[in-house]
Amino acid sequence: MVRFWLAGLLLLVVAPAWSQRFGYVDTEYILGKMPEYATAQQELAKLTDTWQKEIEVQKKDIDKMYRTYQNEEVVLTETMKKKRQDEILAKEQELKAYEAKQFGYEGQLFKKRIDLNKPAQDKIFEAVEKVAKSKKLDMIIDRAGDLTILYVNPTHDYTEFVLEALG
Repeated sequence: MVRFWLAGLLLLVVAPAWSQRFGYVDTEYILGKMPEYATAQQELAKLTDTWQKEIEVQKKDIDKMYRTYQNEEVVLTETMKKKRQDEILAKEQELKAYEAKQFGYEGQLFKKRIDLNKPAQDKIFEAVEKVAKSKKLDMIIDRAGDLTILYVNPTHDYTEFVLEALG
């Protein structure tokens, strides 16, 4: 019986040593402190503005074609009407294809964002790994992600250590 109680007491004392150590970081905060990320965001904004302007020009051209068609519709033959309608439709489809190519899923913006942000993200992951090893952590959670964290003890915040590791 004494052995049973000693074994139980020993487990209670040793169990915390077996528990996992964890911490969290806020990658959005870290990215906000990285100049290369800010530069990447500026470049993405410029590209987006350029593509948006091109889209606006195409939309104006389509509107102009449509207004011209409406004004001349009375004097056009059925064949000419059909031809103009087809031209307008083709332009609209061309515009939609361009928008999808630039802004759609796996479009140019998506690919460019990955290309420009990857170096900063890689640096963060390397720094997180370095901090995790130096602080002997088993797990680091990203507070900025989709994971919902209702409460976190600030003593487990390793964001500043990661910023330090980045230099």
